[in-house]
Amino acid sequence: MINHLRHMSVFAKVVDEGSFRAAAKALGLAPSRVSQTVSDLEQYLGVSLLNRTTRKLFLTNEGRKLYVHAAEITRSAEAGINELNGYSQQPIGSLKVSMPAFLTSSAISGAIAQFSLQYPTVTLSLHYTDQVVDILNEEIDLSIRVGWLKDSTLMCRKLGESQRLLVAAPKYVMSHPVPKHPTDLKDWNWIRFSMRASTVDFTSKTGEEVSVTETSNISVNSADALWYFARQNLGLTILPEPVAREQIKTGELVHVLPEWQLKPLGYYAVWPDKSRRETLTLLLVRFLAEQSL
Repeated sequence: MINHLRHMSVFAKVVDEGSFRAAAKALGLAPSRVSQTVSDLEQYLGVSLLNRTTRKLFLTNEGRKLYVHAAEITRSAEAGINELNGYSQQPIGSLKVSMPAFLTSSAISGAIAQFSLQYPTVTLSLHYTDQVVDILNEEIDLSIRVGWLKDSTLMCRKLGESQRLLVAAPKYVMSHPVPKHPTDLKDWNWIRFSMRASTVDFTSKTGEEVSVTETSNISVNSADALWYFARQNLGLTILPEPVAREQIKTGELVHVLPEWQLKPLGYYAVWPDKSRRETLTLLLVRFLAEQSL
C-alpha cells in the first residue's frame, strides 16, 4: 500500500487537471509516464478509476471514492511541507495563481517574475483569464482580482490601484459633437464589459458627481476585446489606465472627457482562509504588496 502513495498522488493530479497531458505538465513528467502510473494503480486495485475518451476523462464510481482519499492524502502531505517551509530559508513548493488576462504584461506579472527569480525553488502555475474563477473548486492558491471586492469569507489584501480611462477610436469621436459633460454621451454607443454594472460614475475636478447608463449593442467578457472593438469604431469603452495609455500613445484611441475621472480599479490578492500552501501564498502576497504596482 505505502508503495502506491505516489500513484495515488499522480491519480489525484490527473483528476484535478482534467487530463494526463495537463497533469504531466504540472508534475514535470512525460504524459506516457503519468498514464502508466494510473494504469499501474488500477491494476493493483483491480478496478477502473477513469473512463478515457479522446476528449475527456470521467471518474468511475470507484475512481470517485478513491479520489476523495487520494486528494486528502495529497493535501495533508502538502500541509506538512508547507509547515516545514516556515522554518526553511529557501521555500520549496508550488503555487497555482489566477489573474485577469489583461495583466499578462503588467507590473503585477513583472513582480511575479521577480519573485520567481528570487525564489527559484517555488514552482508557479499562472492562469490568465477574464472569467470569474472559483478559488475553492479549482484549487487556486492565490487569485489576483481587479475591481471592487464584495464581502467574502476569503482572505484578501489590497495590492494597489490604477485609474480607468474613457476611450474611443478617433474616427468614432470625430463623428460626434465634442462632449463637455458626461450627459453629452447619451447618444454614444458603448462597448460594455459584461462583468461590470452598466452604470458609470464620473467625478469632476470640482467634485461634481454624475452617473451615466451605458447604451450598448455589444458586450464582451474580455478586457482585450474592449479595446479591440473600440478600435473598430464601435463606440466608447473603459480601460485600465496602463492599457489605455498604450493605445492613446499610438493614436489608436482617444481619451474622452479627460477632465472627468472614473472610479479607480483596486488590485487585490485573494486566497482561501485555509490555504493548502499558506506559507508560500503569504510569501507571494507580501512580496507583491511591497512592489510599486
